[in-house]
Amino acid sequence: MKKLINDVELVEQQMITGMVKAYPQYLRQLEDYNVVVRAQKKEGKVALISGGGSGHEPAHGGYVGQGMLDCAVAGAVFTSPTPDMIYEGIKAVEAGAGVLMVVKNYTGDVMNFEMAAEMAQMEGIEVKHVVVNDDVAVKDSLYTIGRRGVAGTVFVHKIAGAKAEQGASLDEVQTVAQKVIDNVRTMGAAIRPCTVPAAGKPGFELGEDEMEIGIGIHGEPGTHREKLKPADAIADQLLEQILADLDYEGHEVAVMINGSGATPLMELFIINNHVADVLKEKGIRVYRTFVGEYMTSLEMEGFSISLLRLDEELKELLDAPADTPAWK
Repeated sequence: MKKLINDVELVEQQMITGMVKAYPQYLRQLEDYNVVVRAQKKEGKVALISGGGSGHEPAHGGYVGQGMLDCAVAGAVFTSPTPDMIYEGIKAVEAGAGVLMVVKNYTGDVMNFEMAAEMAQMEGIEVKHVVVNDDVAVKDSLYTIGRRGVAGTVFVHKIAGAKAEQGASLDEVQTVAQKVIDNVRTMGAAIRPCTVPAAGKPGFELGEDEMEIGIGIHGEPGTHREKLKPADAIADQLLEQILADLDYEGHEVAVMINGSGATPLMELFIINNHVADVLKEKGIRVYRTFVGEYMTSLEMEGFSISLLRLDEELKELLDAPADTPAWK
């Protein structure tokens, strides 16, 4: 295993501390916890908290700031944060209007965030949550009951964060977050695996001429493995399942071409070139496109496509100002 680290046991701690040192104008770390909060707490607004296992950077700490998250909780690599960590985050950001938790649909995340919410509610803090399940690849996986939460989660952070920043109520912020979840679909593929530092070896193996279709953000299996195809053909496979799952025809959409951590931007733009053409042919109007690394899987080489079906409210909130380390 070749990695630019010091100690496997200190990876998450040193990563979070290094992030805060890089962006002190945005972030503050809670003492004794791998939890980051907004450097300048905004009183009187609904607070948004999210998180999960580390290894998906810039998610989730990169989205803490004005117009997005108030808190991100970082567990060990690909491992849910503990309830006490999440509870400390809730207490730190609660600002008098309640807290919305944005949780990706993995069994450990859902269980631990719900436990933290119960702890906070015993202290009189109003907490609600949404569960993101945008992955169309598989219904149940190694880590989930139901569909997995993947890159579409970033759209939830952005749009719910904008709604909260406007001063909306907890119910209103939860409603618009759920609206995003109901209208976003994602699917990914990979051509090379990643290595969790604590494991010391790749989580799976792919031959030089193989790819995994429908892979998860922790390297968990997708729908199947097959021979590597040209980029356009891979994009067609993913789009076929996304478009079959939700009726996008005649709608405006936001597109996210998300890199898995080690995919060159050159290749992501090649994929977007074809995705844009396919959507145009199908009468689906692209309102905004995002190409880059938004939710990664360490150094996995691959990508995912997310489509968010938009209405006027979602367009306004997507366009609303945001200022975080990873989203401008």
